[in-house]
Amino acid sequence: MGGRFLLVFLLQIIVTEVACVGVGVGVGVGVGIGGGPGGAWFGGGINTPGPGGVPSGQNSAYAALQTWKSAITDDPLGILNNWVGPNVCTYKGIFCSHSQDYMGNPTDPVVTGIDLNHANLQGTFVKQLSFLTQLSLLHLNTNRFSGIIPQTFSDLSSLVELDLSNNHFSGPFPTTVLFIPNLLYLDLRFNSFSGPIPEDLFNKKLDAIFLNNNQFDGELPQSLGNSPASVINFANNKFSGSIPFSLGYMGPRIKEILFLNNQLNGCIPEGVGMWTDLQVLDVSFNSLMGHLPDTISCLSGIEVLNLAHNNLSGELPDLVCSLRSLLNLTVAYNFFSELSQDCDKLPIDFSLNCIPGRQMQRPQPECSVIPGGSLSCLRIPAVKPLVCG
Repeated sequence: MGGRFLLVFLLQIIVTEVACVGVGVGVGVGVGIGGGPGGAWFGGGINTPGPGGVPSGQNSAYAALQTWKSAITDDPLGILNNWVGPNVCTYKGIFCSHSQDYMGNPTDPVVTGIDLNHANLQGTFVKQLSFLTQLSLLHLNTNRFSGIIPQTFSDLSSLVELDLSNNHFSGPFPTTVLFIPNLLYLDLRFNSFSGPIPEDLFNKKLDAIFLNNNQFDGELPQSLGNSPASVINFANNKFSGSIPFSLGYMGPRIKEILFLNNQLNGCIPEGVGMWTDLQVLDVSFNSLMGHLPDTISCLSGIEVLNLAHNNLSGELPDLVCSLRSLLNLTVAYNFFSELSQDCDKLPIDFSLNCIPGRQMQRPQPECSVIPGGSLSCLRIPAVKPLVCG
Protein backbone atom coordinates (compact mmCIF):
# COMPACT_ATOMS: atom_id res chain seq x y z
CA MET A 1 0.00 0.00 0.00
CA GLY A 2 2.84 2.35 0.76
CA GLY A 3 4.36 1.91 -2.71
CA ARG A 4 1.01 2.48 -4.43
CA PHE A 5 0.44 5.63 -2.38
CA LEU A 6 3.89 6.93 -3.37
CA LEU A 7 3.19 6.29 -7.10
CA VAL A 8 -0.11 8.19 -6.95
CA PHE A 9 1.61 11.03 -5.09
CA LEU A 10 4.34 11.28 -7.73
CA LEU A 11 1.79 11.28 -10.56
CA GLN A 12 -0.06 14.15 -8.87
CA ILE A 13 3.18 16.15 -8.68
CA ILE A 14 3.94 15.54 -12.36
CA VAL A 15 0.42 16.57 -13.44
CA THR A 16 0.67 19.71 -11.33
CA GLU A 17 4.07 20.65 -12.78
CA VAL A 18 2.89 20.09 -16.36
CA ALA A 19 -0.12 22.29 -15.71
CA CYS A 20 2.13 25.01 -14.30
CA VAL A 21 4.47 24.80 -17.26
CA GLY A 22 1.53 25.07 -19.66
CA VAL A 23 0.33 28.24 -18.00
CA GLY A 24 3.80 29.74 -17.78
CA VAL A 25 4.56 29.14 -21.45
CA GLY A 26 1.17 30.43 -22.50
CA VAL A 27 1.66 33.67 -20.63
CA GLY A 28 5.24 34.25 -21.75
CA VAL A 29 4.56 33.69 -25.43
CA GLY A 30 1.09 35.19 -25.58
CA VAL A 31 2.05 38.66 -24.41
CA GLY A 32 5.69 38.84 -23.53
CA ILE A 33 5.20 41.73 -21.09
CA GLY A 34 3.70 42.24 -17.67
CA GLY A 35 3.17 39.30 -15.41
CA GLY A 36 2.17 41.10 -12.23
CA PRO A 37 -1.18 40.92 -10.50
CA GLY A 38 -4.01 42.38 -12.53
CA GLY A 39 -2.18 42.04 -15.86
CA ALA A 40 -4.10 41.28 -19.05
CA TRP A 41 -3.03 38.08 -20.79
CA PHE A 42 -3.64 36.98 -24.35
CA GLY A 43 -3.19 33.56 -25.92
CA GLY A 44 -2.53 30.09 -24.68
CA GLY A 45 0.40 27.69 -24.91
CA ILE A 46 2.95 27.81 -27.71
CA ASN A 47 1.26 24.99 -29.62
CA THR A 48 -2.28 26.20 -29.08
CA PRO A 49 -3.81 27.83 -32.17
CA GLY A 50 -5.49 31.16 -31.63
CA PRO A 51 -8.79 32.30 -33.15
CA GLY A 52 -9.21 31.24 -36.75
CA GLY A 53 -6.24 28.88 -36.56
CA VAL A 54 -3.69 31.70 -36.22
CA PRO A 55 -0.71 30.77 -34.00
CA SER A 56 -0.96 32.23 -30.52
CA GLY A 57 2.36 34.07 -31.04
CA GLN A 58 0.43 36.64 -33.07
CA ASN A 59 -2.19 37.23 -30.40
CA SER A 60 -0.25 39.98 -28.66
CA ALA A 61 0.36 41.73 -32.01
CA TYR A 62 -3.35 41.40 -32.77
CA ALA A 63 -4.25 43.00 -29.45
CA ALA A 64 -1.71 45.82 -29.96
CA LEU A 65 -2.77 46.67 -33.50
CA GLN A 66 -6.48 46.51 -32.79
CA THR A 67 -6.05 48.79 -29.78
CA TRP A 68 -4.05 51.20 -31.91
CA LYS A 69 -6.68 51.04 -34.67
CA SER A 70 -9.32 52.13 -32.15
CA ALA A 71 -7.18 55.22 -31.36
CA ILE A 72 -7.04 56.26 -35.05
CA THR A 73 -9.90 58.66 -35.62
CA ASP A 74 -9.57 59.36 -39.33
CA ASP A 75 -8.43 57.10 -42.19
CA PRO A 76 -9.38 58.98 -45.38
CA LEU A 77 -7.51 56.56 -47.67
CA GLY A 78 -9.01 53.44 -46.12
CA ILE A 79 -5.59 52.06 -45.25
CA LEU A 80 -6.90 50.17 -42.23
CA ASN A 81 -9.92 48.60 -43.92
CA ASN A 82 -8.27 45.19 -44.01
CA TRP A 83 -7.08 45.35 -40.40
CA VAL A 84 -9.67 42.71 -39.58
CA GLY A 85 -9.14 39.33 -38.00
CA PRO A 86 -6.25 37.87 -36.06
CA ASN A 87 -3.86 37.24 -38.99
CA VAL A 88 -1.97 40.53 -38.60
CA CYS A 89 0.59 39.59 -41.24
CA THR A 90 -2.04 40.28 -43.91
CA TYR A 91 -2.70 43.84 -42.66
CA LYS A 92 -1.74 46.64 -45.01
CA GLY A 93 1.47 48.31 -43.90
CA ILE A 94 2.40 45.46 -41.54
CA PHE A 95 5.41 43.29 -42.33
CA CYS A 96 6.23 39.97 -40.68
CA SER A 97 9.15 37.61 -40.64
CA HIS A 98 10.13 34.38 -38.94
CA SER A 99 12.18 34.57 -35.80
CA GLN A 100 14.09 31.96 -33.83
CA ASP A 101 13.76 30.70 -30.31
CA TYR A 102 16.65 30.32 -27.89
CA MET A 103 17.46 26.92 -29.45
CA GLY A 104 17.69 28.39 -32.95
CA ASN A 105 14.43 26.80 -34.12
CA PRO A 106 12.10 28.85 -36.36
CA THR A 107 9.05 30.29 -34.65
CA ASP A 108 5.74 31.59 -35.89
CA PRO A 109 5.84 34.84 -37.92
CA VAL A 110 6.22 38.02 -35.86
CA VAL A 111 5.64 41.68 -36.74
CA THR A 112 9.01 43.23 -37.56
CA GLY A 113 8.00 46.30 -39.55
CA ILE A 114 5.27 48.93 -39.79
CA ASP A 115 5.36 51.25 -42.82
CA LEU A 116 2.41 53.64 -42.98
CA ASN A 117 4.20 56.52 -44.70
CA HIS A 118 1.86 58.98 -46.48
CA ALA A 119 -1.25 57.29 -45.09
CA ASN A 120 -2.70 60.58 -43.77
CA LEU A 121 -3.93 58.85 -40.62
CA GLN A 122 -5.10 60.92 -37.68
CA GLY A 123 -4.84 59.58 -34.17
CA THR A 124 -2.59 58.89 -31.22
CA PHE A 125 -0.27 56.15 -30.03
CA VAL A 126 -1.29 53.53 -27.48
CA LYS A 127 0.96 51.94 -24.89
CA GLN A 128 0.09 48.46 -26.18
CA LEU A 129 2.37 49.03 -29.18
CA SER A 130 5.14 47.96 -26.84
CA PHE A 131 3.80 44.39 -27.23
CA LEU A 132 5.57 44.35 -30.63
CA THR A 133 8.91 43.44 -29.12
CA GLN A 134 10.32 42.18 -32.46
CA LEU A 135 9.52 45.42 -34.30
CA SER A 136 12.65 46.76 -36.01
CA LEU A 137 11.25 49.68 -38.01
CA LEU A 138 8.33 52.05 -37.49
CA HIS A 139 7.82 54.48 -40.38
CA LEU A 140 4.96 56.99 -40.02
CA ASN A 141 6.10 59.84 -42.26
CA THR A 142 3.34 62.23 -43.40
CA ASN A 143 0.41 61.46 -41.19
CA ARG A 144 -1.51 63.42 -38.56
CA PHE A 145 -0.48 61.65 -35.39
CA SER A 146 -0.33 63.77 -32.25
CA GLY A 147 -0.21 63.40 -28.49
CA ILE A 148 2.64 61.81 -26.57
CA ILE A 149 5.01 58.94 -27.27
CA PRO A 150 4.22 56.38 -24.54
CA GLN A 151 6.87 55.51 -21.98
CA THR A 152 6.36 51.87 -22.93
CA PHE A 153 8.17 52.52 -26.23
CA SER A 154 11.35 51.86 -24.28
CA ASP A 155 10.29 48.19 -24.35
CA LEU A 156 10.74 48.08 -28.13
CA SER A 157 14.12 46.45 -27.75
CA SER A 158 14.43 45.48 -31.43
CA LEU A 159 13.52 48.90 -32.87
CA VAL A 160 16.26 50.30 -35.11
CA GLU A 161 14.43 52.96 -37.17
CA LEU A 162 11.83 55.41 -35.85
CA ASP A 163 10.42 57.90 -38.37
CA LEU A 164 7.76 60.24 -36.95
CA SER A 165 8.44 63.06 -39.40
CA ASN A 166 5.77 65.33 -40.83
CA ASN A 167 3.12 64.74 -38.19
CA HIS A 168 1.42 66.89 -35.53
CA PHE A 169 3.49 66.00 -32.47
CA SER A 170 4.21 68.83 -30.04
CA GLY A 171 5.51 69.48 -26.56
CA PRO A 172 9.04 68.85 -25.25
CA PHE A 173 11.58 66.51 -26.77
CA PRO A 174 10.21 62.94 -26.39
CA THR A 175 12.84 61.59 -24.02
CA THR A 176 11.27 58.14 -24.19
CA VAL A 177 13.10 57.56 -27.48
CA LEU A 178 16.44 57.81 -25.66
CA PHE A 179 15.62 54.58 -23.81
CA ILE A 180 14.98 52.49 -26.92
CA PRO A 181 18.14 50.42 -26.59
CA ASN A 182 19.02 49.62 -30.23
CA LEU A 183 17.72 52.69 -32.02
CA LEU A 184 20.02 53.95 -34.80
CA TYR A 185 17.78 56.21 -36.92
CA LEU A 186 15.66 58.97 -35.32
CA ASP A 187 13.56 61.27 -37.48
CA LEU A 188 11.43 63.91 -35.70
CA ARG A 189 11.51 66.61 -38.40
CA PHE A 190 8.48 68.64 -39.47
CA ASN A 191 6.59 68.50 -36.19
CA SER A 192 6.01 71.10 -33.47
CA PHE A 193 8.32 69.87 -30.74
CA SER A 194 9.69 72.72 -28.62
CA GLY A 195 12.06 73.51 -25.79
CA PRO A 196 15.67 72.35 -25.34
CA ILE A 197 17.09 69.06 -26.52
CA PRO A 198 18.60 66.73 -23.91
CA GLU A 199 22.36 66.29 -23.60
CA ASP A 200 21.98 62.54 -23.55
CA LEU A 201 20.75 62.58 -27.16
CA PHE A 202 24.35 62.75 -28.36
CA ASN A 203 25.58 60.07 -25.99
CA LYS A 204 23.53 57.43 -27.79
CA LYS A 205 24.71 55.29 -30.68
CA LEU A 206 22.37 57.00 -33.15
CA ASP A 207 23.69 57.14 -36.72
CA ALA A 208 21.12 59.65 -38.05
CA ILE A 209 19.44 62.46 -36.08
CA PHE A 210 16.86 64.63 -37.83
CA LEU A 211 15.45 67.42 -35.65
CA ASN A 212 14.89 70.03 -38.36
CA ASN A 213 11.71 72.06 -38.83
CA ASN A 214 10.47 72.06 -35.27
CA GLN A 215 10.41 74.73 -32.57
CA PHE A 216 13.38 73.53 -30.52
CA ASP A 217 15.26 76.30 -28.71
CA GLY A 218 18.00 76.88 -26.17
CA GLU A 219 21.69 76.18 -26.64
CA LEU A 220 23.06 73.11 -28.37
CA PRO A 221 24.47 70.74 -25.73
CA GLN A 222 28.24 70.45 -25.33
CA SER A 223 27.73 66.69 -25.58
CA LEU A 224 27.33 67.14 -29.35
CA GLY A 225 30.96 66.11 -29.75
CA ASN A 226 30.16 62.67 -28.31
CA SER A 227 27.83 61.71 -31.13
CA PRO A 228 28.89 58.91 -33.51
CA ALA A 229 26.28 60.00 -36.07
CA SER A 230 26.97 60.37 -39.78
CA VAL A 231 24.08 62.83 -40.37
CA ILE A 232 22.71 65.50 -37.99
CA ASN A 233 20.16 68.12 -39.02
CA PHE A 234 19.32 71.05 -36.70
CA ALA A 235 17.90 73.29 -39.44
CA ASN A 236 14.89 75.59 -39.10
CA ASN A 237 14.56 75.69 -35.34
CA LYS A 238 15.26 78.40 -32.74
CA PHE A 239 18.59 77.26 -31.34
CA SER A 240 20.69 80.07 -29.85
CA GLY A 241 24.15 80.52 -28.38
CA SER A 242 27.30 79.31 -30.06
CA ILE A 243 28.15 76.14 -31.93
CA PRO A 244 29.63 73.88 -29.22
CA PHE A 245 33.40 73.78 -28.94
CA SER A 246 33.13 69.98 -28.64
CA LEU A 247 32.17 69.86 -32.31
CA GLY A 248 35.80 69.21 -33.18
CA TYR A 249 35.77 65.99 -31.22
CA MET A 250 33.04 64.29 -33.20
CA GLY A 251 33.91 60.96 -34.72
CA PRO A 252 35.17 60.55 -38.28
CA ARG A 253 31.81 59.16 -39.42
CA ILE A 254 30.13 62.58 -39.68
CA LYS A 255 29.22 63.29 -43.32
CA GLU A 256 26.53 65.97 -43.10
CA ILE A 257 25.71 68.52 -40.41
CA LEU A 258 23.24 71.36 -40.93
CA PHE A 259 22.76 74.34 -38.60
CA LEU A 260 20.95 76.62 -41.05
CA ASN A 261 18.19 79.04 -40.10
CA ASN A 262 18.59 79.22 -36.35
CA GLN A 263 19.78 82.01 -34.03
CA LEU A 264 23.35 80.86 -33.49
CA ASN A 265 26.12 83.39 -32.86
CA GLY A 266 29.81 83.45 -32.02
CA CYS A 267 32.46 81.70 -34.08
CA ILE A 268 32.68 78.66 -36.28
CA PRO A 269 34.80 76.39 -34.05
CA GLU A 270 38.38 75.79 -35.11
CA GLY A 271 37.84 72.06 -34.62
CA VAL A 272 35.56 71.88 -37.65
CA GLY A 273 38.64 71.03 -39.71
CA MET A 274 38.96 67.70 -37.96
CA TRP A 275 36.16 66.28 -40.14
CA THR A 276 38.17 65.35 -43.20
CA ASP A 277 35.30 63.19 -44.52
CA LEU A 278 32.61 65.83 -44.06
CA GLN A 279 30.62 66.38 -47.27
CA VAL A 280 27.98 68.97 -46.31
CA LEU A 281 28.32 71.87 -43.84
CA ASP A 282 25.54 74.46 -43.83
CA VAL A 283 25.60 77.26 -41.24
CA SER A 284 23.62 79.78 -43.31
CA PHE A 285 20.98 82.15 -41.93
CA ASN A 286 22.45 82.57 -38.45
CA SER A 287 24.44 85.35 -36.78
CA LEU A 288 27.90 83.79 -36.79
CA MET A 289 30.76 86.29 -36.60
CA GLY A 290 34.51 86.62 -36.91
CA HIS A 291 37.00 85.19 -39.38
CA LEU A 292 36.73 81.73 -40.86
CA PRO A 293 38.90 79.22 -39.01
CA ASP A 294 41.99 78.21 -40.95
CA THR A 295 41.09 74.56 -40.46
CA ILE A 296 38.21 74.81 -42.95
CA SER A 297 40.97 74.22 -45.50
CA CYS A 298 41.31 70.70 -44.03
CA LEU A 299 37.83 69.68 -45.22
CA SER A 300 39.20 67.66 -48.10
CA GLY A 301 35.92 65.82 -48.68
CA ILE A 302 33.60 68.85 -48.51
CA GLU A 303 31.18 69.20 -51.41
CA VAL A 304 28.68 71.77 -50.11
CA LEU A 305 29.82 74.66 -47.90
CA ASN A 306 27.13 77.26 -47.21
CA LEU A 307 28.20 80.27 -45.13
CA ALA A 308 25.59 82.73 -46.46
CA HIS A 309 23.53 85.18 -44.39
CA ASN A 310 25.83 85.55 -41.39
CA ASN A 311 28.18 88.24 -40.06
CA LEU A 312 31.43 86.57 -41.10
CA SER A 313 34.29 88.87 -42.03
CA GLY A 314 37.93 89.02 -43.11
CA GLU A 315 39.42 87.29 -46.11
CA LEU A 316 38.06 84.27 -47.91
CA PRO A 317 41.36 82.41 -48.24
CA ASP A 318 42.84 80.46 -51.15
CA LEU A 319 42.85 77.25 -49.17
CA VAL A 320 39.04 77.30 -48.92
CA CYS A 321 38.41 77.94 -52.59
CA SER A 322 40.96 75.34 -53.69
CA LEU A 323 39.31 72.44 -51.85
CA ARG A 324 39.34 69.69 -54.45
CA SER A 325 35.89 68.21 -53.75
CA LEU A 326 34.04 71.52 -53.40
CA LEU A 327 31.01 71.75 -55.69
CA ASN A 328 28.98 74.51 -54.06
CA LEU A 329 30.37 77.42 -52.03
CA THR A 330 27.95 80.12 -50.90
CA VAL A 331 29.13 83.25 -49.06
CA ALA A 332 26.57 85.96 -49.94
CA TYR A 333 25.23 88.34 -47.25
CA ASN A 334 28.29 88.48 -45.00
CA PHE A 335 31.05 91.05 -44.37
CA PHE A 336 33.97 89.45 -46.23
CA SER A 337 36.37 92.19 -47.30
CA GLU A 338 38.91 90.32 -49.39
CA LEU A 339 39.01 87.59 -52.02
CA SER A 340 41.97 85.36 -52.70
CA GLN A 341 43.04 84.69 -56.26
CA ASP A 342 41.60 81.18 -56.35
CA CYS A 343 38.25 82.34 -55.02
CA ASP A 344 38.10 85.03 -57.70
CA LYS A 345 38.16 82.32 -60.37
CA LEU A 346 35.13 80.45 -59.05
CA PRO A 347 31.49 81.13 -60.06
CA ILE A 348 30.53 82.13 -56.51
CA ASP A 349 27.89 84.63 -55.45
CA PHE A 350 29.82 87.23 -53.40
CA SER A 351 26.95 89.72 -53.33
CA LEU A 352 26.28 91.90 -50.29
CA ASN A 353 29.70 91.58 -48.73
CA CYS A 354 32.31 94.34 -48.36
CA ILE A 355 34.72 93.53 -51.20
CA PRO A 356 36.21 96.67 -52.80
CA GLY A 357 35.64 97.08 -56.52
CA ARG A 358 32.87 94.52 -56.67
CA GLN A 359 29.30 95.18 -57.67
CA MET A 360 26.30 94.40 -55.48
CA GLN A 361 28.20 94.96 -52.21
CA ARG A 362 27.01 96.45 -48.96
CA PRO A 363 27.05 100.26 -48.71
CA GLN A 364 30.21 101.62 -47.10
CA PRO A 365 28.56 102.74 -43.83
CA GLU A 366 27.62 99.11 -43.12
CA CYS A 367 31.14 97.89 -43.85
CA SER A 368 32.74 100.42 -41.52
CA VAL A 369 31.23 98.72 -38.46
CA ILE A 370 31.56 94.96 -38.89
CA PRO A 371 29.65 92.89 -36.30
CA GLY A 372 32.12 90.94 -34.21
CA GLY A 373 35.04 92.27 -36.23
CA SER A 374 37.37 92.11 -33.24
CA LEU A 375 36.14 88.70 -32.12
CA SER A 376 38.87 86.10 -31.65
CA CYS A 377 37.60 82.80 -32.94
CA LEU A 378 40.47 80.55 -31.91
CA ARG A 379 38.90 78.33 -29.26
CA ILE A 380 41.33 75.44 -29.09
CA PRO A 381 44.37 76.48 -27.06
CA ALA A 382 47.39 75.97 -29.29
CA VAL A 383 50.83 77.47 -29.74
CA LYS A 384 50.50 77.21 -33.51
CA PRO A 385 47.60 76.66 -35.94
CA LEU A 386 46.13 73.19 -36.09
CA VAL A 387 47.56 70.77 -38.64
CA CYS A 388 45.10 68.87 -40.85
CA GLY A 389 44.44 65.38 -39.57
